[in-house]
Amino acid sequence: MADKLHFDLVSPERRVFAGQVDQVVVPGEEGDFGVLPDHAPFMSVIRPGAIAVMNDGSVERTFIHGGFAEVTPAGLTILAEEAVPVSEIDADKLAQDLANAREDVAVAKSEEEREHAEGLVEKYEAMQAVLAN
Repeated sequence: MADKLHFDLVSPERRVFAGQVDQVVVPGEEGDFGVLPDHAPFMSVIRPGAIAVMNDGSVERTFIHGGFAEVTPAGLTILAEEAVPVSEIDADKLAQDLANAREDVAVAKSEEEREHAEGLVEKYEAMQAVLAN
């Protein structure tokens, strides 16, 4: 059996994935990076986007928003603020959510409301970009 990478994906709600994989591509703050077995240790902040988990010729994509990735000799751990399988994203609902968030930015009555709505716009735009690719 070829070397495998131990990978854990954890969100606040649950452990999304734990197991042995061939490779994981992560949207890091400084750019996408791939992690293979025996990768050098490091940490990275994650930008909104999709991770790609490659295993035995298949690729599973999961949208992640916020968090960080840590590579250690034991493997890769991603602690994400939010993790949603790309296959579960409803494009029509996402388009409506984005339109609502943009409207919320325009009608915000306080700086806090505006910043919250802008954060949602950023997240929903990143989700749409993931669906487009």
